[in-house]
Amino acid sequence: MIIFPAIDLKGGKCVRLAEGDMDRATIYNDDPGAQARAFADAGATALHVVDLDGAFAGASRNGDGVRAAIAAFPGRVQVGGGIRTRAQAEAWLAAGVWRVVMGTAALEDPALVRDTAMAHPGRVVVAVDARDGMVATRGWAERSTLPVAELAARFADAGVAALLFTDVGRDGMLKGVNLAATLALAAVSPVPVIASGGVAGMADITALVGQPNIEGVITGRALYDGRLDLAEALAAAA
Repeated sequence: MIIFPAIDLKGGKCVRLAEGDMDRATIYNDDPGAQARAFADAGATALHVVDLDGAFAGASRNGDGVRAAIAAFPGRVQVGGGIRTRAQAEAWLAAGVWRVVMGTAALEDPALVRDTAMAHPGRVVVAVDARDGMVATRGWAERSTLPVAELAARFADAGVAALLFTDVGRDGMLKGVNLAATLALAAVSPVPVIASGGVAGMADITALVGQPNIEGVITGRALYDGRLDLAEALAAAA
């Protein structure tokens, strides 16, 4: 299982939000490159980077910060936040990103995401962000009427690398992963699932290790606050 330390960028700084609320951001590092190096030094081999401002704007707003993290991290980097066109996705792939994460576009223009994934097999991750079981979009600010399982089914044969499932209500709150909802999605998903939102400590990691169709887990605030030791999490996942 892959442990993905998270770097979320707002105004060029590494932050964590509470429940996806941009007005409830805690700054942890002014230097995305330094943060990426710190995660690499602790043993991480994969990194999850999100342009939060871009998620709301629909286009890159923290490009310099994302590129700094990519340059500083020797492992695999997946990038999300405001990637809503094939050109945007391909620009990041050309810049050395391992995988791009597409969320709002997956709901609003599934054909676009399918085409991008089929053109770049294994390099597109579909973000399935949920509020009360329904897909949330546009930086989690809006809730649709589409169930998460239905969104997942749209990409069954498109070459998508994984589904990134986030329970928005738990993100940044240290409430623990929504294990039941995550495993329910993994049970019906045609592609592997990455768990996200609410990781509070080692209990969440051990609960996910070995579960069917779970590729990895993203963790942010628990690492920044020292509630989760990255080396310990990596060892358990291995």
